[in-house]
Amino acid sequence: MDYSYFMTDVAKRRRPATTRELTKIAYSAPKSTISLAEGMPNEETFPFTEISVKLCDGSSFTLDDDELAAALQYIPTQGYPPLLQALREFQRRAHAPPLWESRDIVVVSGSQDGLSKALEAIIGTGDPILVPDPFYPGVEVVISPHKAELIMIPQDDDGPIPEILRETLRNRELSGGKMPKLMYINATGTNPTGIIIPLERRKEIYRIACKYNFLLLDDDPYHFMHFDKEEPKSFLSLDMEGRVIRLDSFSKVISSGIRIGFMTAAAPLIACIELHLQSSHLHAPTLSQVIMHKLFKVWGYEGLMQHYMRLRRYYKERRDIISTLAHKHLNGLAEFNVPRGGFFLWIKVPGIKDTWKMMQRGVTEGVIMVPGAAFMRNPTKCSNAIRASFTKASYEEMDLAMERLAQLIRVELAENYIENIDT
Repeated sequence: MDYSYFMTDVAKRRRPATTRELTKIAYSAPKSTISLAEGMPNEETFPFTEISVKLCDGSSFTLDDDELAAALQYIPTQGYPPLLQALREFQRRAHAPPLWESRDIVVVSGSQDGLSKALEAIIGTGDPILVPDPFYPGVEVVISPHKAELIMIPQDDDGPIPEILRETLRNRELSGGKMPKLMYINATGTNPTGIIIPLERRKEIYRIACKYNFLLLDDDPYHFMHFDKEEPKSFLSLDMEGRVIRLDSFSKVISSGIRIGFMTAAAPLIACIELHLQSSHLHAPTLSQVIMHKLFKVWGYEGLMQHYMRLRRYYKERRDIISTLAHKHLNGLAEFNVPRGGFFLWIKVPGIKDTWKMMQRGVTEGVIMVPGAAFMRNPTKCSNAIRASFTKASYEEMDLAMERLAQLIRVELAENYIENIDT
């Protein structure tokens, strides 16, 4: 596949930073090699002599001398080499991707960083991009300055509707419109709706991508945060042509503050992202990468999977509680589906055209939720939806929040009724 077709002119013009390339060479060179090339501070000047980490299971680890030196120092842009190797083994085991020898990984500062770099590598000024409706607003904030054309694909309870996607592309092609090079998709525990796209629909969307020659940017931070018995099959595991750019994140499952995510894609695309990272922040936080590698060593693949199982049980209970409370307080006022993954309950209020003003009022009434318009192409567009997170609030707070939301809805409905009478 010719990946240069998908890259913007800016991405094609990027060139390697010599000092960054020398850092990469120095890291892989024999220990007998003497390097006077890098502008690195001497580790002896760092004030830290030990970093120890205690885990929730009571176990702990300490970074040894070499690990500590690496954790406090510059590293190659692609990532801390031992962590990269661990991530490659993890992806092979978790997803068994076809064409693995032609793919690679780059560590990024959380998946939003990877999302931003991938979008800016592919979406140029005025370029079209396919997105589900509704969609994660972190996409829009990246591409808005580029005046990208958002092609919205409506969703049902199983995600983006393939028939509409196919018809949209067919009509665009027949009319001579510029064809999209990329579709953003959030397949498991979709933000904001909590959908898990079924396997057959994933296959159909992938077939359409092959037919109309676009890439799939699969932003999947909730892949291991689903509540189904069966593990979702990722787009990466279905990718026989090298079309999938997969974004993983440790933010939701290890720590949001650790700011570590990783991107898996065809090697030319990873090389393009690496050049962008060289020109921005050099590399993702080294200390976080070394800690993550140490965690991989301590837990192993099975230990990490057990951790994910614990998280699923924890959040599933919270999902069940907020769903029960929503039924209790919003019955007859609002509608929602019980989310199958992720962190959010997507609530729709049929009697209200736009929830924005109501949720602004909610701030003064002691409850904050996100109005649905935040997930639309145009944030000023009306939406009758609300996104409620069930991750942090106590059960008592959830109960009170749903009670306050119900009261807000009643007040809004009453005001709308009076306005309609007056007009």
